[in-house]
Amino acid sequence: MPTSHGLYEVFLAVARAGSFTAAARLLGYTQSAVSRQIQSLEDEVGAELFERLPRGVRLSEAGRVLVPHAEAVRDRLAAARAELEALRSLDGGLLRLGSFSSATAALVPRAQAVFRERHPRVAVSRTEGPSAKHLRLMAAGEEDLAVVSPPRDAPPPPGVTLHHLLDEPMLVALGRGHPHAGRRAMRLAELADEEWIVSSERLEDTLFRPAVASGFRPRTALLVHDWIAKFGAVAAGLGVTLVPALAAASVRPDVVLVTIHPEDVPYRPICAATPPVPTVAATAFLAVLRETAQELTDSTLY
Repeated sequence: MPTSHGLYEVFLAVARAGSFTAAARLLGYTQSAVSRQIQSLEDEVGAELFERLPRGVRLSEAGRVLVPHAEAVRDRLAAARAELEALRSLDGGLLRLGSFSSATAALVPRAQAVFRERHPRVAVSRTEGPSAKHLRLMAAGEEDLAVVSPPRDAPPPPGVTLHHLLDEPMLVALGRGHPHAGRRAMRLAELADEEWIVSSERLEDTLFRPAVASGFRPRTALLVHDWIAKFGAVAAGLGVTLVPALAAASVRPDVVLVTIHPEDVPYRPICAATPPVPTVAATAFLAVLRETAQELTDSTLY
């Protein structure tokens, strides 16, 4: 049985043409099919919509009342079809994007710039915060894609699919005058006597988590959350700090970065989180993220 909006389209065609036969010709239907659909619509609204004349039909009072409403249904459906097509063709729509802090220094903005160039009509709203927050938002259907660093020892929440992007090395930030500032790589044990700047008193919640699990206990000097403030403290000689490679783009010129051996602080996985069936925009952004992640991996420093 035809849907109501299909019946309205037939109704408007008959109203314009002034006969079932002419409307059938315009629609590519048989005259009897048009007659049946008009009868179905009249049964639905409980009134005759046309006066049957010896030659053709004309709108009844009820038909004249229905015309603007049928036109509104037609126009809304046409608008809906256009918006849906825009989503399919990436000629419109919205991508709700999340990312954790250091990913916003290099990976996400580079990918977003490429995505905007390729799909300028897709709006992107971005939310920042810790990975756990984005995994919750994704599971609740409140984000379309998020760049996260998931815990190695826990599966993603139900309704979340992880797509591996890269493995991020860890660096240590030293003041330019530090004795080890000229090194390319070093072990944590060589920095055991240093004062460390950390983001949390609970080291298990910081980049030190794997090192702490292996028995390394840094001497903590300052508790600082913001990367700019951390680098300022390092430059002033107040201590050293661990830095994920993705945050290297924000380092200041009076701070140097040295790679930490991966046996001391393993590379951490960086993933894109999506629903099991991503939106068209999320799928396109994921492809750009993969390209950008490969470029960063191929570079000597993120």
